[in-house]
Amino acid sequence: MIVEIDNNSGFCFGVINAIKTAEEFLAANKTLYCLGDIVHNSEEVNRLVNLGLVIISHEEFKKLHDTTVLIRAHGEPPETYAAANERNIKLIDATCQVVLRLQKSIKQSYNDPDFKGGQILIFGKKGHAEVIGLLGQTEQKGIVISSVEDLSLVDFSKPARLYSQTTQSPEEYANIITELEKRYVAAGNKSLFAYHNTICGTVANRSKQIREFASRFDKIIFVSGEKSSNGLHLFQLCKNTNPSSHFISNIEQIKEIDVKKDDRIGICGATSTPMWLMRKVKETIQNQNNQN
Repeated sequence: MIVEIDNNSGFCFGVINAIKTAEEFLAANKTLYCLGDIVHNSEEVNRLVNLGLVIISHEEFKKLHDTTVLIRAHGEPPETYAAANERNIKLIDATCQVVLRLQKSIKQSYNDPDFKGGQILIFGKKGHAEVIGLLGQTEQKGIVISSVEDLSLVDFSKPARLYSQTTQSPEEYANIITELEKRYVAAGNKSLFAYHNTICGTVANRSKQIREFASRFDKIIFVSGEKSSNGLHLFQLCKNTNPSSHFISNIEQIKEIDVKKDDRIGICGATSTPMWLMRKVKETIQNQNNQN
């Protein structure tokens, strides 16, 4: 049996920074509040909770005052910062630098006097933490595009600037761009539409890397949290490349996979999957093989 971990899988630098920030604070303090899951991986969240991290919702955040709260890599809308200031809450801002640049770009477009009356379009998952933060830069007036069906929300007689959530599929974003261009051309307003390439470079490169990795093995075990948009996207790429691809969120689920002694097994994951968990998956598979 050959069991290999994909070296390109694992935390992106934004998640690494957020987790490191939390760990450093908890090394000197018993408790740290975090606004939402610090990463979309329950195994990693549980590890940090055991160190003293307390995950809170936005409703719970409203009840806090005179304390410290971590903003995760996904970022937050402006109203979160304003609320913290009103209630003497110190924010430890671990927003990913790529997300911060995107927030700033959207805000500049929204406030651009030459773009007055224009539409800010955000390609992303409705309700996703990052998208909520991006919408906040437009005073909730931006239009979230999750699929081609949502293009019916766009007024093709008005200017539009399109941005993407940083963790979206480059292929799906390209399809949305193409369709918007077609519709603006059909309306005779081609010059009114502009788009920005705002998908994180790490995420964009992962699509090609994950397909190449998946093609080299008999079986793929994809490790990811079920709430990870990036994980669901990358797993689908694995499945399309290698039909014998299996999605797991924890070690116990390995038992459900039929692993043979002569299998070549590849282990990979999302940008929110900890490397320690993938190593544990590899160790578990090897131990099961040795017992058999």
